[in-house]
Amino acid sequence: MPLIKLTLRPGLNRDQTNYSNEGGWFACDKIRFRSGYPQKIGGWLAATTNLFVGICRQMFGWVTTFGDNFLSLGTNEKVYINNGTNYYDITPLRATTAAGDVTFAATNGSSTITVSDTSFGSSAGDYVTFSGAVSLGGNITAAVLNQNYKIATVINTNSYTITAKNPTTGAPVLANASDSGNGGVAVVGKYEIPIGPGVAAYGYGWGAGTWGRSGWGLGSTTPIVTPQRDWWFDNFDNDLVMNIRNGAIYYWERGVLADAATSLSTRAVLLSGLTIDGVAPSAVPDAAMQILTAQNNKHLLAFGCQPYGGAAGEFDPLLIRWANQDQPNYWTPSPTNSAGFIRLNRGSRILRAVNTRQEILVWTESGLNSLQFTGTSDVFALQELADNISLISPRAMATANNVTYWMGHDKFYAYSGRVDTLPCTLRNHVFSDINYEQVNQIIAGTNEGWNEIWWFYPSINSNSIDKYVIYNHLEKIWYYGNLARTAWLDNALREYPQAVGYDNLLYDHERGLDANNLPMAAYIQSSDFDIEDGEHFMLTRRLIPDISFAGSTANSPEVVFSIKPRNFPGSGYGVDPFDSKPVVETTIDNYTDQVFIRARARQMAIKVASEDLGVNWQLGAPRLDARADGKR
Repeated sequence: MPLIKLTLRPGLNRDQTNYSNEGGWFACDKIRFRSGYPQKIGGWLAATTNLFVGICRQMFGWVTTFGDNFLSLGTNEKVYINNGTNYYDITPLRATTAAGDVTFAATNGSSTITVSDTSFGSSAGDYVTFSGAVSLGGNITAAVLNQNYKIATVINTNSYTITAKNPTTGAPVLANASDSGNGGVAVVGKYEIPIGPGVAAYGYGWGAGTWGRSGWGLGSTTPIVTPQRDWWFDNFDNDLVMNIRNGAIYYWERGVLADAATSLSTRAVLLSGLTIDGVAPSAVPDAAMQILTAQNNKHLLAFGCQPYGGAAGEFDPLLIRWANQDQPNYWTPSPTNSAGFIRLNRGSRILRAVNTRQEILVWTESGLNSLQFTGTSDVFALQELADNISLISPRAMATANNVTYWMGHDKFYAYSGRVDTLPCTLRNHVFSDINYEQVNQIIAGTNEGWNEIWWFYPSINSNSIDKYVIYNHLEKIWYYGNLARTAWLDNALREYPQAVGYDNLLYDHERGLDANNLPMAAYIQSSDFDIEDGEHFMLTRRLIPDISFAGSTANSPEVVFSIKPRNFPGSGYGVDPFDSKPVVETTIDNYTDQVFIRARARQMAIKVASEDLGVNWQLGAPRLDARADGKR
């Protein structure tokens, strides 16, 4: 019988059964397709060995007129600017004490320092920076005290503890008998804004809702949701504007000095208290769901925010407001400026706004709208683009080639001037395996070097992101895998797509072949195939591989090629006693011309896998020497 050439359809299909998808691919991890053929994805390498603090959910990159290539990162605990290999803490402050308000007390043999400060107002886990302190007399030196600290425990409203640490290594420092207390009359404590939850929390808390509504101590009958901390970033010229989702708006000024060092040592401040270019702040919203700069016309916009003239704490989730052109801190509308507002008529809340080429796309929980600059006295105008659609997460969209793609609650969408449902061969595989209590974690990003849109999501049994699905918008195919990334950014400002995970490292993706110098396991497995629709058993005798190892750095790159036989779609691979061999595995390298194998079954699948350092491979069209071999 002639050789069987195994040329399979590109992309993965899990919306059909394994057997009905004959001629296609069924399972994979760390695999992509190039020109229709599967290959291992690129590796990743830490861009810097320095660590940030907290779970990062948002990154934003911009270049200033001074040539600074900045990357901002927002975590549930901090806000940073990455410049080169360093992180600069620009987290806004909540309060600053007067000199001498803070005192310290140490205990011999302990690293626990008790800090006294009347009505300091922070909680355990929040951060404070001390300056002006002098030595306590022994190991607790001025350098040990004058640092940024996380509050370890709160004793009462006037005191708390920190753990003394070495300013270079971060290791705990034990006080000795010479250490006493106080720290001097010049000590200043700078308290940062409170940290936020790393993941959303759900429950029926004690006293939640109306106190005692369901009986004393039984808590609320209404679920309480504590959302994860999310930041939004955008640049306004050289500066950075940011806000916590449904929270205050902050501003970080790059400054006019050629050297960025001075600016990077300063923190972001409330926009509502900032005078910019001689203009005093006016009517800045106290809170906004998201801020965004309309880059074509230099208006700073707030989506879902406090109404103009509204009381403190008042919030309209469908309101869009914008500041005067070129004046991000001036929000009072008048006939002589362009500040203003407009309100969506449909939906219950704005979820996300995204700049595109000629418009700003605005999602609610059930529709998509277009916000366009008119240049008239109205300034901006709204147009509804689609109703009865969904958005699963505020960061679940990405734009490539002027087309915006996003994940809904049960399908994928694309907007290219009109909204379309995106055909997906992994729809059931993805949406039946999502933890819907943690959907706000879901992120999307582009990998333009490979024409890909990536979505990272938490699987059904996970409270954190652990899986991804990819759409190749050039070849219009899907594939998937396992990887934990909480934020992703791909733009032309940096050499590689960059992402972060739960290990507090910033990674360059598509850099190298391995997982930060560790082996990266990758595989792809076909759907089952047979001879004569399974009427006869198939006996394989020989495999002629077709694999390229171009780009590998290993001395002897290799993959494991498996033949996986079974007699019926409902049985497991290799468990039928009539199979000649359960699962046949053979190693393929650069010099393998053919491999003699023997497997017998009604249907079979092939699998190609690698797990060694420095291995890169692309599968071509292997050929299998197989013939019909009876009906039993």
